[in-house]
Amino acid sequence: MTYRLGVDVGGTFTDVLLVEEASGATWRAKTASTPSDQAVGVLNGIGKVCAEAGVEMREIAEVLHGTTVATNAILEGKGATVGLVTTHGFRQVLQIARSYVPGGLAGWIIWPKPEPLAALENTVEVRERLASDGSVVRPLDEDDVRAQLGKLAGRGIQALAVSLINSFADPRHERRVAEIAAEVLPGVPVSLSSDVLPELREYERTVTTVANGYVQPQVRRYIGTLSEKLRDGGVAGELAILRSDGGLSAAGAAVEAPVTMLLSGPAGGVTGAVWVAEQCGYRDLITFDMGGTSTDVALVQGLSPRIGRETKVGDLTVRASSVDVRTVGAGGGSIAHVPELTRALRVGPQSAGADPGPAAYGKGGPDPTVTDANVVLGYLPSSLAGGEITLDVEAARAAVGTVADAMGLASAEAAAAGIVDIVNENMLGGLRLVSVQQGFDPRDFALVAFGGAGPLHANALGRLTGAWPVIVPPSPGVLCALGDATTSKRSESARTVLRRFADLTGDGLAAILRELAAEAGARLAGQGVGEADQTTTYQVDVRYHGQGFEIGVDVEPGWLDDPAALDRLAAAFDSEHERLFSFLLGTDHELVNARAMVSGPRPEVATTTLPDADGDPEPVDRHAIHISGESVQAAIYDRAGLRAGHVVVGPAIITEMDSTTLVLPGHAATVHASGSLLINPVEG
Repeated sequence: MTYRLGVDVGGTFTDVLLVEEASGATWRAKTASTPSDQAVGVLNGIGKVCAEAGVEMREIAEVLHGTTVATNAILEGKGATVGLVTTHGFRQVLQIARSYVPGGLAGWIIWPKPEPLAALENTVEVRERLASDGSVVRPLDEDDVRAQLGKLAGRGIQALAVSLINSFADPRHERRVAEIAAEVLPGVPVSLSSDVLPELREYERTVTTVANGYVQPQVRRYIGTLSEKLRDGGVAGELAILRSDGGLSAAGAAVEAPVTMLLSGPAGGVTGAVWVAEQCGYRDLITFDMGGTSTDVALVQGLSPRIGRETKVGDLTVRASSVDVRTVGAGGGSIAHVPELTRALRVGPQSAGADPGPAAYGKGGPDPTVTDANVVLGYLPSSLAGGEITLDVEAARAAVGTVADAMGLASAEAAAAGIVDIVNENMLGGLRLVSVQQGFDPRDFALVAFGGAGPLHANALGRLTGAWPVIVPPSPGVLCALGDATTSKRSESARTVLRRFADLTGDGLAAILRELAAEAGARLAGQGVGEADQTTTYQVDVRYHGQGFEIGVDVEPGWLDDPAALDRLAAAFDSEHERLFSFLLGTDHELVNARAMVSGPRPEVATTTLPDADGDPEPVDRHAIHISGESVQAAIYDRAGLRAGHVVVGPAIITEMDSTTLVLPGHAATVHASGSLLINPVEG
């Protein structure tokens, strides 16, 4: 038997899912995350799930891991000290940045501009210059390079980023700088912009390369430590890391390009949601992943997640392909507070995290959180994570009671209902970001809810958005780990072309894309995926000639042999431009960037099928919950006892090891044969 192990590390819990490929049987474990060393929590979870399944670690063929190590390094400002090498005259490229200032009209007055990841005193200029076509304007002065790198030698540089002007057109100068750096700064990892992002726009290319160097030493240490501990534990299988675009990368490749894994964690959830929705027969969906610290949402069309060309973490935006995930500071651990000045209830973005966590966790956390509000309203059982956490109801009531007192409310239940309503509205804003604000009607999509807290709020979000059915997958608390375990390896190559369609032919476009595909395919072959098992997709960035921005357009593989390929591409661009902006221009089109994405085969993991129901489902208990200001009796069901075809009518609560689902009055959850719950309004 062959086993695949998916691991997802969140801010509060570490989720582990073990899958037996032939039968599709799964075992799951949820353990507390260990922020000081994530590898400890991962190993704890692996040991726990293997013990439950009766499997030895040596039987695990692959460990597939979504991690927040790179993300946390940026959010917490704990990355490496980066030295930056630029072309003479461009030393302040990171300080100049772009002119956009977030916020309202007065944002520029109050916005604290974030410090660049490479300090100005650690930035040096070298004498060289390439033209935009790659021709040499000024040869590289190697003596000057040695002198400039020598200035960095005594500054404690832990990583070096090299971003020379127009290096996307020819990498020769950057590669020579890297060779000299290996002599002057031995042992310091070097990131080249011509490798990390070989595209035009010097600021985006530079900040992305610096970000790669900033997180690289920490990622290298973490992956190295985890690999070593896995080997010591007897795991002989390969370790692979989830990329931001939902694909997998071998551990070594991930260390070389860690900027591609800044959204590694959220991407796993989207991949898992697509897997689940496909089993239920739905192709268009919005994903809703509510954890302890934040909520991640994304939109999927035709079982293909929308892939963006920018990755944003905190105040940092880099150019790297990633699933278009939007994050809202709302989770089960979000803290409710009443500011003295306004006396208006606020929820988040501050979070109680895993330690001390919500007051209900009994670890001394004094602040009222969303989890505490759900406890007060009766929505949560007495324990979470399969008994790992026992909830302290009285502590939750006391914490939420402080909100009631501050607002002059009559009861803790009234304050708890307000907390839940506000956090639902906050998450609705995130769902609108990926749907309405991008021209999509959420009523045309199913809503897939997961994460430890997602199913508890999913029915309410379905009612607010009109997205039906609400799909709650089996083991929703560990769905990100399922996504890690059911995705495939992926590699990408990109290049700036910058040619008007009038100066380009269909054959020329095909030649560029095939060359990029060969590069990406060769890298994937080096990770053990043979050419016969590779699937290639293409995308180009197109704009009207003279525009300052471009739009990504997918290129069908069949177009590469079509003489009318450019006409098809122009029509596809026009259609997307009109959808986004409601107008077209009559000027010529221009090809800016071209990309080829090569993927390996999707793992053949068998799906499970529940036995058919025999009669109505039997509740295991009943107790009072508070909904819409009233106390009502809700039936409590154990999800393990539900069968295909069972219908659970609200008000009801469905419990399982890693999550709890709330079915509101006027709604019903039907159990699909694949094990998912499909929640719909009863009326109609």
